[in-house]
Amino acid sequence: MLLKNISLFLLLSVILLQNCSTEKNISKEFNLFEQSKQEFLSDLKSGKFDFSLPAGTKLTSMNYDENRKLLEINFNDRFGVVPMREDNVNLIYKQTKSFFSNYFEINELIIKSNIYELHELIPNYYRKDLEIDKNRIPKFVTQNKPVFIKNESKPIDISKGLDSKNIALWHSHGWYYNNNLDRWMWQRARLFQIVEDKGPMGYVLPFLVPMLENAGANVFLPRERDFQTNEIVVDNDGGNNSYQEKVFADNFNWITGEGVGFQLGNPPYEVNFNPFESGTHRIIQTSKTITAECNFIPEIPEDGEYSVYVSYVSTNTSSTDVNYKVYHLGGVTDFKVNQTIGGKTWIYLGKFKFAKGFNPENGKVSVSNESQSDGRFVSVDAVKFGGGMGIVKRGGATSGRPKYVEGARYWLQYAGMPDSLVYSFNKNKDDYKDDYQSRAEWVNYLVGNPYGPNKNKAVKGLGIPIDASMAFHTDAGITKNDTVIGTLSIYSTYGLDSSRTFPDGVSKIANRDLADLVQTQLTEDLQAKYDKVWNRRMLWDAFYSEAARQNVPSVLLELLSHQNFLDSKFELDPRFRFDVSRAIYKAFLKFIATENGSEFVVQPLPVTHFSAELSDNGNIKLRWQPKDDPLEPSAKAQKYIVYKRINDGGFDNGVLSDGNECVITSIKENTIYSFMVTAVNDGGESFPSEILSVNFIKNKKPILIVNGFDRICGPATIETETVKGFADFIDQGVPYKYDLSYVGSQHNFDINSKWITDDVPGHGASYADFETKVVAGNTFDYVYEHGKTFAELGYSFVSSSDEAVESENIALSNYSFVDLVLGEEKETSWIKPFTDSLYGKQFKTFNHELQNQLRSYLKDGGNLFVSGSYIASDLYIKRKDDNEKDFANNILKYKLDSDHAVKNGIVISADKEFFPNETPIVFYTELNDKFYNAEAPDAIGPVKGSKTLMRYSENLYSAVVGYKDKSGVVACGFPFETIKSGIDKKLFLNAVLKYLKQ
Repeated sequence: MLLKNISLFLLLSVILLQNCSTEKNISKEFNLFEQSKQEFLSDLKSGKFDFSLPAGTKLTSMNYDENRKLLEINFNDRFGVVPMREDNVNLIYKQTKSFFSNYFEINELIIKSNIYELHELIPNYYRKDLEIDKNRIPKFVTQNKPVFIKNESKPIDISKGLDSKNIALWHSHGWYYNNNLDRWMWQRARLFQIVEDKGPMGYVLPFLVPMLENAGANVFLPRERDFQTNEIVVDNDGGNNSYQEKVFADNFNWITGEGVGFQLGNPPYEVNFNPFESGTHRIIQTSKTITAECNFIPEIPEDGEYSVYVSYVSTNTSSTDVNYKVYHLGGVTDFKVNQTIGGKTWIYLGKFKFAKGFNPENGKVSVSNESQSDGRFVSVDAVKFGGGMGIVKRGGATSGRPKYVEGARYWLQYAGMPDSLVYSFNKNKDDYKDDYQSRAEWVNYLVGNPYGPNKNKAVKGLGIPIDASMAFHTDAGITKNDTVIGTLSIYSTYGLDSSRTFPDGVSKIANRDLADLVQTQLTEDLQAKYDKVWNRRMLWDAFYSEAARQNVPSVLLELLSHQNFLDSKFELDPRFRFDVSRAIYKAFLKFIATENGSEFVVQPLPVTHFSAELSDNGNIKLRWQPKDDPLEPSAKAQKYIVYKRINDGGFDNGVLSDGNECVITSIKENTIYSFMVTAVNDGGESFPSEILSVNFIKNKKPILIVNGFDRICGPATIETETVKGFADFIDQGVPYKYDLSYVGSQHNFDINSKWITDDVPGHGASYADFETKVVAGNTFDYVYEHGKTFAELGYSFVSSSDEAVESENIALSNYSFVDLVLGEEKETSWIKPFTDSLYGKQFKTFNHELQNQLRSYLKDGGNLFVSGSYIASDLYIKRKDDNEKDFANNILKYKLDSDHAVKNGIVISADKEFFPNETPIVFYTELNDKFYNAEAPDAIGPVKGSKTLMRYSENLYSAVVGYKDKSGVVACGFPFETIKSGIDKKLFLNAVLKYLKQ
């Protein structure tokens, strides 16, 4: 309809032109239009034509060359804010030419938006009959681009993904120093439990970056990506035994290299201080066999995951394949780094688990001089572990916050960027402007000559060939209707110098291609899966620093409105975040594949129906099933990677499996083996499965742990005519693994409350008590939490997903004891009702298939331990089917006494025979960064034949119910894994096992 309407608009514009001053510039033949004017206007008034056009569209000129029979019609840039495709552009031309041909002869017709003919606005990716426009493909695409970083330990090759491509992106603003107010603050307001400075971070770090990396890309960010607040820097200038050099052959010696390198110095740093201009670096010649190495061994302050960054100095004689080995709790991961590029900054390798202390065996980075080429040089400088706290001083003090929440300006200073070219354009008087201007110039500096910073494009820079970049933001705006503000995609076809080309002469219309692909993929996927009327806003050609300054293809994305409640309902849901990130990843994949003239394949979705059982000879058999993607036919699994973890260690680099099962041999007794599986294809690797664990003890029949806690979702909402907001006091929702964007609970629910300032933002205003903290979510690793306690009690165990049980891939009857982990599982709707009908509600505690399996299992004399926050309320509340309650009462032997039973999470014994200890058990009920919390546990009461075993101390409601006859059930109204003390877990589980005579 829009395409037809555009043609009609052309006709109307011509008619209206005859009443304006441009009439004298038009051929006399245009007077023929007057004949149809009255009839056409009459038809418009009578509603025979129904059309709309982008707001602000104007006809700027019309010219007819009578000799050439050429008609040219020019509109302003607003005419082109809609996506152009071959079909609609051809239709516009066909209808327009057909109309005017009734009045005069036309051999050629040209229609433009701004300076671009409409066919030029069709992205290369969407061209079928139209020839690919080579003028918009960057020159370095056709050259031999250097490979920068390669993870040599990955057991797959990615041939149709983003292998060795380099993408720069960033997530919104950040905590910054306001020079005028002399205070550190956010650049946006705290609304609906988040702030835009952190909101896009909830997409980029947990979802988008891993997806791009799983496709083989190197991803660069101008903000700290690691939320680990500890930071350890090991430097050759450090003067301690954390840095160690070794040589194994004569004629090879470590020496100090020319030029400067990194030195930590004495932080906090003053303005413009560059730590990469303060130290030295060490070099050694390469050899085809290892003749020298150096080790960087940190003193890790506490167990945890730490990002590893390396630095070095690049020269023309640097080695192109420097070997880095990261020794961590999961083993050794090998990288090759091309040191001819990327020198004198922090280069990210990955995130790894390290143990507390000084651990030369499994806590270090080692660099050797082995290379395929003799006579070149390896440079070593410093290695950084973890993200750390703010280190740049402004207004006499640092931010006092973790680096990952700070704006780009401060990270770029710490990362060695030149101040005047990259991050300090306003003489240190306006950090706000410096921050958003710096990001694009950082991209240019990464690339360097001739794509360098706009102040001097010839600056050498770092030589990293960036393929594309994106600024990820959310926007402002409110609608009182039940609709979303939607997605805006901003690009620029002109730069600071008004040039319409990149420095190599390539057309900046490539920016529109990328912007169109991102917006199209987003709107198509979101309309299919979340909201059939998701609003596609403009494709806007505008000069914004984060879209116009880059000298590589770039887009500025405004995903949705953080000020609009419905948009925010989507934004806070981790399911939505995953799918948004997947759409953006697919758009980049399509864009870069089109530029390179190559095929592409989309990485698969995570596997499902995962199980881990023991065979009679003590081997572990893993089974799983692939999952198809209805939105992407190419996302088929071809093979799989099985990752292994031993006890409390980290995961290894994985082994490739051709089929959807795998046997693990040579396992040790009394050792917990944990596994996760990813699906792979030519396009890359999926996100991981849930984690399952096994402990083998000879001559002991294992118990079965079933993971039924799959839920991830946003918080509960309250919605009336005058009140709207997020009610996390009812249900805080469940993040995917962790949440970085949450700032605090919403406290202003009045929809009529107006914005005054960012500190007093009106409706949606939220507290700030969590804005420097990470919120723990569903790690999908709770089988291990349960299994660890079983192992301490001397039990062998295996594990399974609930899907494998429901589909009867696992037979419960093979096990005398089943532990069902339900965590915060409960039936959860999608954000809009129509999606429920398409995909069904998710995460029900006991669906009908699981009920049937448990009913049969208990009927045959099985023993069940089940724990979770909603094991009763999900069967009772809002249920019209009495069979749900009957299942709770007659099969599981408990009833619902109360939902939201307690706040303090303290549990005491109600049956001394069951639990004789006087000391209470305490579980997590408050948000924290260590473990998800059970904010709304159930009070479950006994029914005929069962009894209360433990009570909540707060109100003496029944917390744990037991039943024992031919079968046995112990039901716990809070998640077992949320018990804080390992000793308490052991005491409680031992009581359960004894009660059920195990």
